[in-house]
Amino acid sequence: MSLFKRMSQVFQQKANAALNKAEDPTQALDLSYQKMLENLQQVRRSIADVLTSQKRLEAQQATLSAQYDKLQGQARQALQQGQDDLARTALTRATTVKGQIDQLTPQIEQLKTQEQSLEDTGQKLQAKLELFRSQKDTMKAQYTAAKASTSAMEGLTGLSENMTDVSMMIDRAQDKITGLQARAAAVSELADSGVLDNLAIGAAAQDDIEAQLKAGSSTSDVDYQLESMKAQLGIGAAATAPTQEVSAASDDSLVIRITGDSVYQVPSSIKPALDALDETLDQAITQNDQDAFSKATDELIKLIHAMGSKLPDTDLRPSDLLVPSQDMTIDQARKMLDEESSSH
Repeated sequence: MSLFKRMSQVFQQKANAALNKAEDPTQALDLSYQKMLENLQQVRRSIADVLTSQKRLEAQQATLSAQYDKLQGQARQALQQGQDDLARTALTRATTVKGQIDQLTPQIEQLKTQEQSLEDTGQKLQAKLELFRSQKDTMKAQYTAAKASTSAMEGLTGLSENMTDVSMMIDRAQDKITGLQARAAAVSELADSGVLDNLAIGAAAQDDIEAQLKAGSSTSDVDYQLESMKAQLGIGAAATAPTQEVSAASDDSLVIRITGDSVYQVPSSIKPALDALDETLDQAITQNDQDAFSKATDELIKLIHAMGSKLPDTDLRPSDLLVPSQDMTIDQARKMLDEESSSH
């Protein structure tokens, strides 16, 4: 597994652990109760709106009814005076008003039905709300009691987090003491046998090995620069990959998160350059060469910025690789790798 993959797993493990630790059942219950209360309030507002519309139509119907009665009276008065045409006009208008009254009647009845349905729904929600409130209080009390009991038992049995830390520190101290005792015995034995004197005399003979190690590191650096130039110039496999912007839905891409920075999507065609750089970083960590580690990290960030497309903060897709930041030290990188190894 590459260095980037291992660092990505460490990041995802820490994120999941933080979310699990942050979850509080009591807060979740309170939030659910608040949501149900808001739903009940919304139903009550809907009932008020429907009732308002019903009263408005009833008032309009009453006005039309009064107008209809007035027109009927005017028609009778006109007939008594022998004005048939005027009576006909009044009756025509009364007929029109009667049609409007008849149209309002089913609308009013429909609103009454809706109001009754909303009232029934509100009553059911109220009953559920009361039941949930009782259950919520009971569950919160049970959770608090269980949490207190667990903490007490963990403290009693030594399984609490603090007691675990103390036990781990004791174990690490004992391991260091044992290691130092073994080293002291080994050095004493080597001194008695004269091997240390021979190592001092033949120190110059190890220069050729050091030269080969440096030559291998230099060759790896040259390979990385060559692959990086090919990716930037679009030569070879990079010629088929876009360099300006990578589609979020493309399968031929990698999602890379820079530690402490943003997330970028890069074409998979630069993977050879990433692999060469991964090897360089691994060698730097093995040789404890901070300068080589910082240089390789700087080149990596530049390559990702040049060839990648920054993803928005709302994009929560998982990262394929997690790479070190420009200010990360070898000790910090080694600590993350140790944590990843211990998690398995």
